[in-house]
Amino acid sequence: MEPKILFLCVIFLLFVSSSSIETMKKKTYIIQLHPNSQTAKAFPSKLDWHLSFLQEAVLGVQEEGEEEEPSSRILYSYASAIEGFSAQLTESEAETLKNIPEVVAVRPDHVLQVQTTYSYKFLGLNGPGNSGVWSKSRSGRGTIIGVLDTGVWPESPSFDDTGMPSPPSKWKGVCQEGESFTSSSCNRKLIGARFFIRGHRVANSPLDSPNMPREYISARDSTGHGTHTASTVGGSSVSTASVLGNGAGVARGMAPGAHVAVYKVCWFNGCYSSDILAAIDVAIQDRVDVLSLSLGGFPIPLYDDTIAIGTFRATEHGIAVVCAAGNNGPIASSVANTAPWVSTVGAGTVDRKFPGVVRLANGKLLYGESLFPGKGLKKAERVLEVVYVAGGDRGSEFCLRGSLPKETVQGKMVICDRGVNGRSEKGQAVKEAGGVAMILANTEINQEEDSVDVHLIPATLIGYEESVVLKGYVRDTVRPKARLIFGGTVIGRSRAPEVAQFSARGPSLANPSILKPDLIAPGVNIIAAWPQNLGPTGLPYDSRRVNFTVMSGTSMSCPHVSGITALLRSAYPNWSPAAIKSALMTTADLYDRRGKEIRDGEKPAGVFAIGAGHVNPVKAINPGLVYNIQPVDYVAYLCTLGFTRSDILAITHRNVSCGAILRKSPGFTLNYPSISVIFRRGTTKEMITRRVTNVGSPKSIYTLNVKAPKGIKVIVNLKRLVVSHKVAANFADGQLTWVNSQRVRSPISVTLKNH
Repeated sequence: MEPKILFLCVIFLLFVSSSSIETMKKKTYIIQLHPNSQTAKAFPSKLDWHLSFLQEAVLGVQEEGEEEEPSSRILYSYASAIEGFSAQLTESEAETLKNIPEVVAVRPDHVLQVQTTYSYKFLGLNGPGNSGVWSKSRSGRGTIIGVLDTGVWPESPSFDDTGMPSPPSKWKGVCQEGESFTSSSCNRKLIGARFFIRGHRVANSPLDSPNMPREYISARDSTGHGTHTASTVGGSSVSTASVLGNGAGVARGMAPGAHVAVYKVCWFNGCYSSDILAAIDVAIQDRVDVLSLSLGGFPIPLYDDTIAIGTFRATEHGIAVVCAAGNNGPIASSVANTAPWVSTVGAGTVDRKFPGVVRLANGKLLYGESLFPGKGLKKAERVLEVVYVAGGDRGSEFCLRGSLPKETVQGKMVICDRGVNGRSEKGQAVKEAGGVAMILANTEINQEEDSVDVHLIPATLIGYEESVVLKGYVRDTVRPKARLIFGGTVIGRSRAPEVAQFSARGPSLANPSILKPDLIAPGVNIIAAWPQNLGPTGLPYDSRRVNFTVMSGTSMSCPHVSGITALLRSAYPNWSPAAIKSALMTTADLYDRRGKEIRDGEKPAGVFAIGAGHVNPVKAINPGLVYNIQPVDYVAYLCTLGFTRSDILAITHRNVSCGAILRKSPGFTLNYPSISVIFRRGTTKEMITRRVTNVGSPKSIYTLNVKAPKGIKVIVNLKRLVVSHKVAANFADGQLTWVNSQRVRSPISVTLKNH
């Protein structure tokens, strides 16, 4: 998502137009060059070659008297993720570069946003004896997981390296020094750390925010998001983890034996694509095995998507890439990071709750959730008068700071609607106005979403239905009163998994021929590591200190799948990234822990909410069959989409003839683990081809179950497999499940288009 810019136009009595001023203003652009250019050989280094293009552009439009050295304009010189560089250019200089034959594309910099003591148990990773996933995968030993995020707090106990081996000999990374971060900040667990700030800095983005702690110009984490995700993906075992007593237990990452390398690309106001591309570029050279990106924006075409372009090169190097689907659900077609070579992960719930019940004076109970440590505390659970300050233009219904009249809320419990400001920040606003407790009320937008917080005052979150009841009670009662009852931690009494309301939904707007998200994973109320200089809310006025806190989002579900991907990479080091993704998808669950269909609100979850289903690592470690894909297959797939030669060159660095490719492989379809069929106007029949590879028992027999989508007839020409190595199956469409001792399932989506 490109950053929004507000232009304030001031008219001077000068012979310079506002459009001329804007043309001279420098912005960051990413310049992609042809990878096979012969002129590169004439220069002593890649940087010199890249600089020559900048010099040509600058000299072509430079005004008389300008003496700025062009080399000072270059931010990054890329070599692995793409061939090219990022630089500060005026609009006219960018146009000059576009006309140079060896320039493939000139793209403006975009800004993206960042999108456990129990979840490993919920996923069954801690199985008994030698049958457990951790045992079969050696807990991810020998794998290196690269995490692109807000950095890391290296002193967290989750990054203790006791019992960890040295990094693999292939590791080429470094522990980059910076503010409050030295080379000794890394160890055998946290083996590398780097930071990338040039794109952020030249965009004139502030490095500090009044509502956030100070930023570190280093790989040290200032916001907590990166520490949380890095510990989720590969944190060490911590036996005394809790959030102020709630959720107590042993904390472990998904791959506790894996090494972690952190690449800080996100700062207070976002993550710039020039910095992200630089991190991917270096991570490829560092030789990571898995890349985890809990960041993204809104869907954009693949040929304009920096993450898609950079991660294609990572995939070519055998790196498995996992990305967050985004938090713009439940809006249809909101899913981001939809490239077929990445695993796109939505969010689901776990069966752990933190009850915070509202007991009204009329005896009615409203269920809520809270991590406020108030269980059994009389002061926190006392009866209070309830007020709801709505109306006017001060935003008091949202409890904005300074919006609540003290004479109204002093000593009372205040209802605050969700939205506009942060959930925990509302509690601070109530506290500053003299209120002593808060009920955070979901609006119609949030429905029954239950993301909990470690509130600053006694508080709980209630769903939309409960909020309607509560506000009706307050409206119709002369002196409405209530008390909060905190229930601590409750496990196993609720249905799970369910789809998180905020989890982005398909179909993919930019790429509907691939079903996205690929799958879902735990992403609601996840407890993981936290910087030791922050309170559990992350707010600067929260003086409490913790080693762990709770967060929700597809940012949390992404590292779950990244860690499980590392487990499979450790168990099967020769598998391709596509084979690993296939194992995760074809073994995913469609049913919750009670054996009922996974729910999406009040209805069964559809494929555009959960993709293949909820990740099940116990089954994924032995998938039986996989759908494999080679990088060259993605090129052919892009040809089937009608992409131009220049589009494909921008994405893949391959200058190909789609006509020749499609003549060689008529009727080509990508060997993806899920199946998407688009019927355009006048089309009544489609033929889809898949090839499965046996990775299970050398001699296996599979039978085929087919569940056709409504209104669709399915014809399959192979219903029984007797496999040794590889088999091929052609079919029209439907839900396919190969069955023997395990089930290998491919979901199908069917789209009807009138154009």
